[in-house]
Amino acid sequence: MVKYVLRRLLTAIPTLLLISVLVFVLIDLMPGSYVEIFIASQLEASGMEELPQGQIERLEKRYGLNRPVFVRYWKWFSNFVRGEMGSSWAYDFKPVSELIGERILLTVIVSLCTILFSFLVAFPVGIYSAVRQYTLADHLFTFASFIGLAIPNFLLALIFIVIGYFTFGQIPGGLFSPHYRFEPMSIGKFLDLLGHLWIPVVVLGTAGMAGTMRVLRGNMLDQMTQPYVDTARSKGLTETRILVKYPLRIAINPFITGLGLSLPGIVGGELIVSIVLNLPTAGPLLYDAVINHDPYLAGAMVMLLSALLVVGNLLADLTLASVDPRIRFE
Repeated sequence: MVKYVLRRLLTAIPTLLLISVLVFVLIDLMPGSYVEIFIASQLEASGMEELPQGQIERLEKRYGLNRPVFVRYWKWFSNFVRGEMGSSWAYDFKPVSELIGERILLTVIVSLCTILFSFLVAFPVGIYSAVRQYTLADHLFTFASFIGLAIPNFLLALIFIVIGYFTFGQIPGGLFSPHYRFEPMSIGKFLDLLGHLWIPVVVLGTAGMAGTMRVLRGNMLDQMTQPYVDTARSKGLTETRILVKYPLRIAINPFITGLGLSLPGIVGGELIVSIVLNLPTAGPLLYDAVINHDPYLAGAMVMLLSALLVVGNLLADLTLASVDPRIRFE
């Protein structure tokens, strides 16, 4: 087990280094730069046709755009390792860590509630559909899962905005009422958050819940036909104990891997749904950083998501190795 853990750790470190290079290069290759956007806005505001070349050179020197790409990469990466993510050009040079910190808590709350909602509904339904295969309930659950997979999340978000407004009187979008939006966290604001949280949780959890239900049903049906299940029945074990101890234990392996892969989603969230619902989460922040050619903010966000993906894979591998001995003995 120790060798397995060390091998996974030694694989993760060079992967993160390679990801950091790719992230910076891809962001640097984006057409245009913050200076060009700034110049365009200044020209539009002043009615001038072009800025003096000396002023353009001073702006490029100020933001370090006149330096070689490897110099800019090393400065960015070394600062990132020390926890200094730089300042956002598009947000009045506000520290990137502060911008991310303002949204990370709400993003984690929304994402964890979504995962919890999806699993609490999908697991009992998936197990029931497998045990009661081809019954009326199984057909109804299968039809509902196909509908959940077919409807785009952003369309479902618009539907729930209308339902929330006309049924519950909630103002469309956001996680707080207008009078709580800029107030510090309190009991009243937390209760207001719970009142608004159900829409993004249901919208984001629908597709994942439908997919989880279908995969779990298929895995359970495959495992329930295995010889070891017949052996357990011959020993006199109850059906409930057989399902929990044998087929379910094997069927959940893909979901352990899925939980590891879902860590970036906890930070990034569903981008389009977050924009439609006007959620103050990290996804729209990354979108604004890319649109505004803000390299420090975009690089920090993408690097954070990539690091979470690598860490999630590592945790999923270790969990699978502890649950399934076949993996750690490979």
